[in-house]
Amino acid sequence: MDGSILVLNAGSSSIKFTLFRAKSEALNEGPNGQVEGIGIAPRMKASGLPNGERVNQTYPKEAVPDHTAAMRLIDALLAEHTKGDNRIIAIGHRVVHGGLHLTRPTRVDPAVVAELESTVPLSPVHQPGALAGIKAVSEAMPNVPQYVCFDTAFHANQPKVAQTFAIPRALTESGVRRYGFHGLSYEYITEVLPEVVADQPRRRVVVAHLGNGASMSAVFDGKGHAHTMSFTALDGLAMGTRCGSIDAGVVFYLVQERGMTVEQVQDLLWNRSGLLGISGTSSDMRDLENSTAPEAREAVDFFVYRVVRELGSLAAAMGGLDGLVFTAGIGEHSPLVRGAVLRAASWMGFELDEAANEANGPLLTSARSRLWARVIPTNENLMIARHVRRQIAGA
Repeated sequence: MDGSILVLNAGSSSIKFTLFRAKSEALNEGPNGQVEGIGIAPRMKASGLPNGERVNQTYPKEAVPDHTAAMRLIDALLAEHTKGDNRIIAIGHRVVHGGLHLTRPTRVDPAVVAELESTVPLSPVHQPGALAGIKAVSEAMPNVPQYVCFDTAFHANQPKVAQTFAIPRALTESGVRRYGFHGLSYEYITEVLPEVVADQPRRRVVVAHLGNGASMSAVFDGKGHAHTMSFTALDGLAMGTRCGSIDAGVVFYLVQERGMTVEQVQDLLWNRSGLLGISGTSSDMRDLENSTAPEAREAVDFFVYRVVRELGSLAAAMGGLDGLVFTAGIGEHSPLVRGAVLRAASWMGFELDEAANEANGPLLTSARSRLWARVIPTNENLMIARHVRRQIAGA
């Protein structure tokens, strides 16, 4: 199967894209970039083009009023690089939420679109952008098959007890349950783990996807077993601007006693909390690590504290632990956070190799360590391209 697979991640005012050239069993990453500021202040950025070319171009607002116009820009840019055997043969979309029924990569058709539209209330921040991306492709590239890949899918087969809230059964059965997110990242790590950790136990592994959005998963026998996020991507660890786990009573208090509207509370917990809320200055871990302000140090300490607590919880859910993977922006690039986590978890059997940690690994633990810890860079776009290729091969 030769040709190119285009991977898209559409947001409310942007479309990110990566082109993968499929040749035999290989998937080679090619041009990538994004159209941002759609309908506001449009700009296209792209790299990975032949001869090292780059694109950084702005457009009048009326020239790119919607996602369809943005998709046509992307199509035109890629057209000269996808001729012959490199023509685009399929498109894969990253979709945050698959709801109760979409739990595996799926080809787009009207029934799938209708199902996705029904999931908008479950993820009002992310789903509308994904739907706009699917519509844009349908209009700009109508003859190219589209597939959707879900961040919730990896967690769909967790034990029932890990998916359940202690609420009336009818609500659970209607879809109010723990879904879990960042699944495409966890799938990628799980697929490469046997190659990377070939000579060490890996039956019980915790993967820490630590970035501006952060979560952790227990992976038991290569499958999702428990997860820190739940009904939405707001739960679990503290994140850049998201609060993470919080007593639901705080929401009632803010509404009933502080007079806040539901919309104000939603904005507070999604956009003004987390590292930004504690530090009062920044949601970026790099800024906080470089700051001398005590509030910045407090934000870092809180982030580490929550990671360590969840590590113990996830290990308990699996009945033990063999190793820990750090991935995503903070996980891959912050020796300070990784070192603090592994020192705090030394009682579990981790012995940190300080020099290796400062060098970003990949192996972070010493030869004497009972448990291993590693840095493994994630690649969600490549995971989507792999899914699409498998779907085509099985069609």
